[in-house]
Amino acid sequence: MDFITPEIMALLFAALMAGAVDAVVGGGGLIQIPALFVAFPGESAATLFGTNKCASVVGTANATWRYARQVKMPWRTILPAAFTAFVFSYIGAVAVAWLPREMVRPLILLLLILAAVYTLKRKDFGLLHRPVHAGHHELIYAVLLGGVIGFYDGFFGPGTGSFLIFLFVRFFGFDFLHASAGSKVVNVATNLAALGYFLPNGYVLPVLAVAMAVANVSGSILGTRLALKHGSSFIRQLFLITVAVLIVKFSWDTFSLL
Repeated sequence: MDFITPEIMALLFAALMAGAVDAVVGGGGLIQIPALFVAFPGESAATLFGTNKCASVVGTANATWRYARQVKMPWRTILPAAFTAFVFSYIGAVAVAWLPREMVRPLILLLLILAAVYTLKRKDFGLLHRPVHAGHHELIYAVLLGGVIGFYDGFFGPGTGSFLIFLFVRFFGFDFLHASAGSKVVNVATNLAALGYFLPNGYVLPVLAVAMAVANVSGSILGTRLALKHGSSFIRQLFLITVAVLIVKFSWDTFSLL
């Protein structure tokens, strides 16, 4: 594979930008996946998705490590959520075989709009870190969150990181910084579950995946530094921008199908 072509260089730049955005608010797949399909129009979708997961899981793991060094991680919430998400992500991937994914587009569009409206209306939303659950309640809510998000990521996927951040803020009382940090752990789990299917079946371009992983990690370093430096207010603003882009994309895809 020739890595000097303009298409490959553009793809690596997309991986860099995806890593930066994903490290802060999720949504890196909105950049990286379309870039892969443009660069390799003749390749199978499964192979491109597998290559994307290989690259993004490395960047997300790096972001997790960097957050953990600087932020007091709410492990009692995010570890049960991550474990459940891993299991249900694989179940979601299996469910693709017998459930039409397109049926969830209108529902996801509605949820994104509600999340954006709720965040805009509450000016202090996610700016203060005030965890609201403890003990058994914390475990139960974490397992429920992990199950729902894990299934969604395995079954459909777009916007998983942004949904995670919103749910951590809304239902656990995290600020945007802690929610972003926690979402990375859960994202690593769901990505590993997906790779459990893609890798054994050979759905990956290994050389390209390694190159994109390096670019993705570089972007995640930049994104994590920005998030840690500017805090919850910056993450909140970027979250709203990312959700707005997701709403536009889902609206276009939904109404194009109609």
